[in-house]
Amino acid sequence: MSFKESFLNYLKFEKRYSSHTISSYNNDLNQFLAFLNNLRSGSDEKTADFRDIRAWIVNLMENGITSRSVNRKIATLKSFYKYLLREQVITRNPMSKILPPKSGKRLPDFVEQEKMEVLLDDFDFGNNFSGVRNRLIIDVLYITGMRLSELINLTDASVQLYDQTIKVLGKRNKERIIPVHHSYIKIFNDYSAIRNKNFPDRSNDYFFVTDKGIQLYEKFVYRVVNKYLRFVTTMGKRSPHVLRHTFATHMLNRGADLNAIKEILGHANLSATQIYTHTTFEKLKAIYKQAHPRA
Repeated sequence: MSFKESFLNYLKFEKRYSSHTISSYNNDLNQFLAFLNNLRSGSDEKTADFRDIRAWIVNLMENGITSRSVNRKIATLKSFYKYLLREQVITRNPMSKILPPKSGKRLPDFVEQEKMEVLLDDFDFGNNFSGVRNRLIIDVLYITGMRLSELINLTDASVQLYDQTIKVLGKRNKERIIPVHHSYIKIFNDYSAIRNKNFPDRSNDYFFVTDKGIQLYEKFVYRVVNKYLRFVTTMGKRSPHVLRHTFATHMLNRGADLNAIKEILGHANLSATQIYTHTTFEKLKAIYKQAHPRA
């Protein structure tokens, strides 16, 4: 049995890794061992040093492999060589000098403003309970930027229409208040009326309920959001969190203060909110190219 096979058995039987994860490890190790053999005939995992590993990493990046994928392969080698060291196959770990390449922060996915306007202004959600509720779910996620868990746990007492606010209990049980524009008050009231008519004897005080009158759950909201975003966008990710990103991006693009967005989103620090400024910068570049006579 090879050292690679022994390692994979260790992952399977001792670490209880999934078959998918083990397959990924196997592919990474096959690529690495093939590279070693091409680099220097007779070279293997026992004889490889940090220079060989660094050469493999450079080769991966030169062939267009993303930093995220390279870092995953490095993690595979780290586990592999840690195992070999533990089994006393090697006496020195060649991974100790290897530093992973920096991964750029993934920019948030968001729906363009024009597409959101088409969905909310032109699409017919229907006038029955499900349609009115689904429309308001999309509305609330988009106009408040609240998290999925926060939406699910909203109660009747949370939605304070008399002063046009929604009280949200966020992470670490931190409460915040989100303003609601007066134009949405009727939509909230219409939903409450049809909900109370359909479920006059419901035993909970959750603001949003399913077609059976019980509290919403995550998969339910995912299905609702995915269903309606499909009508206006072909983007692969169509989740409630995309609407949170969309809210923040559109607010910033229309001149909202970054600190105000931070408070509405419930971020603990400003750095978490600053990722949305990329879209503002892109808009500034577009304006510059359009308006500047020498651009």
